[in-house]
Amino acid sequence: MKKYPLLYGIIGFILGGLLVSVAATTFDKPPAEDTEMSMSEMTESLSSKTGDDFDKAFVADMIEHHRAAIAMAQLADSRAKHQEIKDLSANIIEAQAKEVSQMSLWQTKWNYVDHSRMGMGH
Repeated sequence: MKKYPLLYGIIGFILGGLLVSVAATTFDKPPAEDTEMSMSEMTESLSSKTGDDFDKAFVADMIEHHRAAIAMAQLADSRAKHQEIKDLSANIIEAQAKEVSQMSLWQTKWNYVDHSRMGMGH
């Protein structure tokens, strides 16, 4: 790496720009184009479920919700003006990543893994 520091810097800059661009494109979409369920849709879909059906759907929906929150919070480090927002976002990332990990373990333990939610259902 010592031979080509400028080259590595340029590559890092380009890759970083691409990641920010992808994230911006994802979050700049109007809600009508969004393929994810809204929180109210998630809540509505849970209202008719109980027992294992409720638990399975709840965990899957919460993982989806937390992953979206983590993606939003990751933008704050480079885009937020106020340090308080950056600090809150770092806390959100840490806390919700732990919860996603815990819920993913439950999915495996309870045989709740839903391959259709992972793009493998087709």
